[in-house]
Amino acid sequence: MLKTSISPMLSVRRGAEAVEFYKSAFAASVVYRIDAPDGAVVARLSVDGAEFWVADESPEHKNFSPETLGGGSVRMVLIKDNPDDAFAKAVAAGAAIVWPVGNQHGWRTGRVVDPFGHHWEIGKPLS
Repeated sequence: MLKTSISPMLSVRRGAEAVEFYKSAFAASVVYRIDAPDGAVVARLSVDGAEFWVADESPEHKNFSPETLGGGSVRMVLIKDNPDDAFAKAVAAGAAIVWPVGNQHGWRTGRVVDPFGHHWEIGKPLS
């Protein structure tokens, strides 16, 4: 029996660049990828078994990137054993710091925005 799961799909501009960014920033691996003749990309990525999708925006299907919308409505939460290291790698790969890693509300967490407009909280529970 197939296990139920939820995998977010991030709409982006420049899908191929986004895949490369997530590989560099989060050590994501490509599980599945389609490259359309027009250059559009749809890819399923995995970060230590946690999966998400990345796809070039498609206005005809009403899938818009945060860049097109002027902001996003979903914030990704990436839970890692060493959030400080994961945060530093994301910034080195091109993410911008929203707030640095620190302890708050029972978590060690920080927040970045990737070059495609998606916000990522990178952290772990302190307990």
